[in-house]
Amino acid sequence: MRRSTKQLTISLFLLLACCLYSTAQKTGLQSFSMKHGENIVYDLYFKWGPIMPYAGDATFNYKPDRSVAGASSLLSMSFKTSKFFDGFFKMRDTLEGFYNHDNILIYSIQRTNEGNYKAIDELTFSYGAEKTSIHSKRIRPVKGVTIDTTLTTVDKVTDMLGVFFYMRGVNRKTLKPGDVFPLTVAVGRDLVKVQFIYQHQAIVERGNVKYNTHYFIIDIFDDAFESMKTAAEIWIGDDDNFLPIKLRSKLKIGYAEIYYKSATSLAHPLTCCIHIKN
Repeated sequence: MRRSTKQLTISLFLLLACCLYSTAQKTGLQSFSMKHGENIVYDLYFKWGPIMPYAGDATFNYKPDRSVAGASSLLSMSFKTSKFFDGFFKMRDTLEGFYNHDNILIYSIQRTNEGNYKAIDELTFSYGAEKTSIHSKRIRPVKGVTIDTTLTTVDKVTDMLGVFFYMRGVNRKTLKPGDVFPLTVAVGRDLVKVQFIYQHQAIVERGNVKYNTHYFIIDIFDDAFESMKTAAEIWIGDDDNFLPIKLRSKLKIGYAEIYYKSATSLAHPLTCCIHIKN
């Protein structure tokens, strides 16, 4: 994956990432804070110095789906750039993760359409007693198959979108400052290691709304970022939905900032949100 594309892709999906509780991979993921039918929208901005134009939006859906053998649920994301960005770098990316009845990720597919770069990435997960194997395949127009390899790890591993599932299972009531939670994310030929470090509670203000949140810093062990230490920061809503509210990711060309916009059919009331009277 090109470095610029990799920066943006990882930054976008990091809005899903906050912290991971020690749920064993083979026992499935916790989904108390999620339910089928959810639809969540985020706005993405790029910041270069004093300029921070609106760059696009990302929409997440969680629903029942049996179109892949063994699957029972589908978690999907679609991202599109704004009309302003379409003029010089148009993006139309989608990612789908299929989970079995035990909430274990078995297959994911990412369709990348970014300027002149187009690709389909497939990840197939196989879980053994001591390690996880991931068959990673990338297909490019004209070029055909450019990646066809198997990645193995003893670490807790998922695709980029799967971090959402892990994050939503956190027991926010037991978090302590300094808690560190590691994860490995499969991306193409790479296994990217990240770790999420809980800091403290914080308030995020956006327009006439305040959000009570939990604040984390994120270390990303990948050279696509300006700094691996504190490569990103994330603020997660302090209620039973545990939704990401804001992400700020440091890139070599500036910053990406992502903000919660709206949601429907959440599993719980969004009590972290406080509307300010004018």
